[in-house]
Amino acid sequence: MGSAAHAAVITVHPGEKVQDAINRASNGDEIRIERGRYVENLKVDRTVTLKGIDLPTIDGSNKGDTIRVTAEDVVIEGLKVINSGDSLLNQNAGIYIQPGAHRAIVRNCYLSYNLFGLWIEKANDVQVLSNNITGKRDYDSPKRGNGVELYNTKGARIIDNEISFVRDALYIDVSHHAIFQKNRLHHSRYGTHYMNSYYNLWEDNDTWNNRGGLALMEVRDQTIRNNRAWHNTDHGIMLRTLQDATVENNWVIDNGRGLFVYDVEYTNLLGNVVASNRTGVHLSGSVRNKVDGNDFVGNQLQIKYAGTRDHEWGGEKGNYWSNYRGWDRNGDGRGDIPYEANDMVDRLTWRYPGTRLLMGSPAVQALRMVGQQFPILRVPSIVEKHPRMQPQPVNWVDWYTGTLNSLYNAPENLRREH
Repeated sequence: MGSAAHAAVITVHPGEKVQDAINRASNGDEIRIERGRYVENLKVDRTVTLKGIDLPTIDGSNKGDTIRVTAEDVVIEGLKVINSGDSLLNQNAGIYIQPGAHRAIVRNCYLSYNLFGLWIEKANDVQVLSNNITGKRDYDSPKRGNGVELYNTKGARIIDNEISFVRDALYIDVSHHAIFQKNRLHHSRYGTHYMNSYYNLWEDNDTWNNRGGLALMEVRDQTIRNNRAWHNTDHGIMLRTLQDATVENNWVIDNGRGLFVYDVEYTNLLGNVVASNRTGVHLSGSVRNKVDGNDFVGNQLQIKYAGTRDHEWGGEKGNYWSNYRGWDRNGDGRGDIPYEANDMVDRLTWRYPGTRLLMGSPAVQALRMVGQQFPILRVPSIVEKHPRMQPQPVNWVDWYTGTLNSLYNAPENLRREH
């Protein structure tokens, strides 16, 4: 990189070509682009800063990549980047950061009507900061690209972006030692579609109105904390084939399934709020985990557990279950009799959904009572010996009702049960 003392400032005025300014720039120069519309496809092949003045527009005219970055240490700031091509085969993007273009920074930009917002491949220590990204929203979901695609990278920082109306807001594959913080991911297939990646932090992200919120698959050594996943039609947080991770203090509210947990081992699920989902936790094939300090509140079905033997949850803090019907005689804040998440009636309704029509009948209630009294009819379940009697003193209900009131009405039972 050239010395800052010798860096030049080049100004591009409306009617001029930004590419001409890039071609005559030297490493370390800053190219200031005045407000206007520049219809061109840019190739940034040297270490420069592209800085927009009052949000100028770079229009790719619906062909190729609107901006392709090939040099290291490029900064793109304050631009509106629109109208890439729509070839999934060629991975057309608003900004394509190609292999070797390490340490690129894209910040405070609007990326609109591009197939992929940003495609980042084999480029390390890239920063994507405070951008607004939307896709070709009139295309069917399979024909859209992703908001940000990371492939085979290290050290990425994806922070404070709003991404919507794309296929997957964040698609992450074979990318390690990254940080994903304070992103707002909505109106897409998945807020996050994440695979084969290790040693990453997911913190303080919001995912809503997607098919799925956070989907983490075939991964290990993750920290997933203080995220909020709500009003997603399928799941809030999916954990599939996950090891050696911590999932803590997340709020998972009003999804089809709050947590989908499949083939998860050596993972801590701590202090999460799982509330008002159709199914709180869909659990299968997951053992040797610590599940403690969570609140399960007002889910239509707290746990759907497909297993062949009991698994014990709870620990020093205990989990809270809003449908627990036990008591606390000694006043220590913990139930005196075990909580069991599922019984034979639950299994029957999973296998034959039509039986839900009979749930209020005396015959079904008698069957449930018989199953509790006769161990031979008992089914494997999630069991907690001494559940917590009161939920955590956190303000998720006020956050939920306040934040979402403009979108839909929160179920009235939430405030009543909390």
